[in-house]
Amino acid sequence: MSQIKVLFVCMGNICRSPTAEGVFNKLLNDQQLSQRFLVDSAGTHAYHVGNSADGRAQQTAKQRGVDLSQIRARQVATTDFEYFDYILAMDSENHRLLIEASPSEHHHKIKRFLEYATDYAEKDVPDPYYGGQNGFDHVFDLVEAASHGFLKTILE
Repeated sequence: MSQIKVLFVCMGNICRSPTAEGVFNKLLNDQQLSQRFLVDSAGTHAYHVGNSADGRAQQTAKQRGVDLSQIRARQVATTDFEYFDYILAMDSENHRLLIEASPSEHHHKIKRFLEYATDYAEKDVPDPYYGGQNGFDHVFDLVEAASHGFLKTILE
């Protein structure tokens, strides 16, 4: 059985998408499904390539049992559109950028992540970078809900 390959994408790959990568990996570990998936994250922009996740995102995740310390920011590569089965954008702007950058035959792979968080009316995971701790907590809650919904959808 081949692995299901999932890429989470935000703008700089230091707040939202690494949080999603970490949360989804923990969910997979908790449900003993890690071997069935390959999970990664990237940014549409190269602002932070090589940097670790934002310290506030790491702290929020750590307080909730998720380790982001090994994740390093990278930019979405052209090859990602072919390689990944699911490319999940954190917001509508990054979704638009991914659609514009990808060949049309891969557009069906690109979704907004919060489509899977059915308990929330929000459509975009807000960027917490310029805000306070509450923003990082809210992002974690949204990402956790979407992760559960996404996994449930895949396994159905």
